[in-house]
Amino acid sequence: MGRTNPTFRDLLRALERRWSDYRRGLRHRDQERFDQLFVDAADYADAAGYLNHDEPFQPVLFSICLAQQRRIDELRERVDVLEGHVDTGDG
Repeated sequence: MGRTNPTFRDLLRALERRWSDYRRGLRHRDQERFDQLFVDAADYADAAGYLNHDEPFQPVLFSICLAQQRRIDELRERVDVLEGHVDTGDG
């Protein structure tokens, strides 16, 4: 017996195809950013699949937000290191 429901990754690919005209209308530099958003969403596809949401665009947006928050946190840590504000715990 085969699957009756598409996987979240299948839904994500279909969503990306539906947005392809929008992507084509973007400037080249933004097309790369657009592509990265779908890479970010795919990074959280397992979690989104567990959610099994009836509207796949919502977990896509939340996944993108999580990926961006991760990047913000990483950049803050780098800034702290570069500025010498790292708490070493020495006291």
